[in-house]
Amino acid sequence: MALTEKQEVLVKESWEILQQNVPEYSIRLFMRIMEVAPEAKNMFSFLRDSDEIPQNNPKLQAHAMKVFKLTCESVIQLREHGAVAIEGSTMKHLGSVHLKIGATDRHFDMVRDALLRTIEEAVGEKWSEEMEGAWGVGYDQLAAAIQAEMKDDAVSTAN
Repeated sequence: MALTEKQEVLVKESWEILQQNVPEYSIRLFMRIMEVAPEAKNMFSFLRDSDEIPQNNPKLQAHAMKVFKLTCESVIQLREHGAVAIEGSTMKHLGSVHLKIGATDRHFDMVRDALLRTIEEAVGEKWSEEMEGAWGVGYDQLAAAIQAEMKDDAVSTAN
């Protein structure tokens, strides 16, 4: 599914805003996830042994940055290629990791919602239905690609 040039511009503009304070938005993203699903904390090795989400946890910040960046790149790839085209080994790794931690469709949906709410908060008045749609489609395509790799990994592990 290709996106419009305007949707790509909206994503890039909001990405620039997010990059100005990744540590803060990383914490907010994970706080939103944990509010909805406290049990999800155990899926993240860097949060598992903590009673709270550490504000200065570099691994949390790095992970959130990857989520933001991969989603942004997915949107741009949808515009340029009509599909998510993340390097094969990276996608295989993402599939394997998500399979290992037991990620389900529900988890992907929760992350999607938390991601969109975090971006909305970051961009403030610039938020629009079109921006939400562009980020949403980008995330959905990325999640679908990861889930396809999870299925492939599960099949190859079973054989």
